Amino acid sequence: MNTKIVIVGLGGVGGYYGGLLAKRYAEDPELEIYFVARGEHLKQVQQNGLTLITETGSFVARPTLATDDVSEIGIADYVIVTTKSYDLDATIAQIKPCVGSTTVILPLLNGADISTRIRALLPEIEVWQGCAYIVGRLNEPGVVESSGNVHSLFFGYDNQTNDRLLYMEKVMKDAGIEATFSEKILSVIWKKFFFISSTASLTSYFDVSFGALLTDKVRKTTLVNLLEELLLVANAEGAEIDRSVIDKTIHQLENLPFETTSSMHSDFQAGRNTELKTLTGIVIDLGKKHGIATPTYEKVYKELSSRMKK
Repeated sequence: MNTKIVIVGLGGVGGYYGGLLAKRYAEDPELEIYFVARGEHLKQVQQNGLTLITETGSFVARPTLATDDVSEIGIADYVIVTTKSYDLDATIAQIKPCVGSTTVILPLLNGADISTRIRALLPEIEVWQGCAYIVGRLNEPGVVESSGNVHSLFFGYDNQTNDRLLYMEKVMKDAGIEATFSEKILSVIWKKFFFISSTASLTSYFDVSFGALLTDKVRKTTLVNLLEELLLVANAEGAEIDRSVIDKTIHQLENLPFETTSSMHSDFQAGRNTELKTLTGIVIDLGKKHGIATPTYEKVYKELSSRMKK
């Protein structure tokens, strides 16, 4: 039986990692790569393949099959979910026809509670935890581009090590993916969440790029205040992170192209649905759970919520 890996969601994250996997294993008789997408993007990929533009060049990746109907795939061995967090429930319902008792699900969505939410929906299935550091965009139907030279992917499963985790790490690395299996994945995910939550919240709140968060005293002070609140919440959740994460998050911002911004900011600018609840609101909810005050997060969330209603 061939190993089936399904990439659900073909935007900046899924398109980049899925493109590398499809390119590497196109001629491998034992490993099949499937893309699940929709609309005009799917049509272009079906007709012309997925064009992936990277910092080192571009290429066209052709999966075993690109579809919007997972029943065409059969039971998958691994399902890598890269959709938006606000689509999570609908995505899990969509992939059920290709999920069997031995299927592993690896989510690479923004958020600190994604695996917990999936496990509640699919309690009998092995759900790993994962996160990705990547700046990627769907430029147009059939074309995904990465920028910023940031492509790291981390995954793990409840402080465990097993053959399937090590196998997936090898499959990804052989495809040129900067993948790392981590037994301490909870800490890794929270460290990623420090960056994505604070920057998504504040680029949207101030309507500025990553770099501009650091060039103004008010914006930078607000950033530090958010990170201070987040540190208290993360450690109450068992993340075991020290205060150096604040300086590291600021350093990450300094190393990215000045005009780069968050996907949530882009969604606000375009009037689209956003991950506000998952990236900003969740911190307030967890703060209340542990009796931790989060006044800066509450101020930002209230303002951004009001913009969504307009």
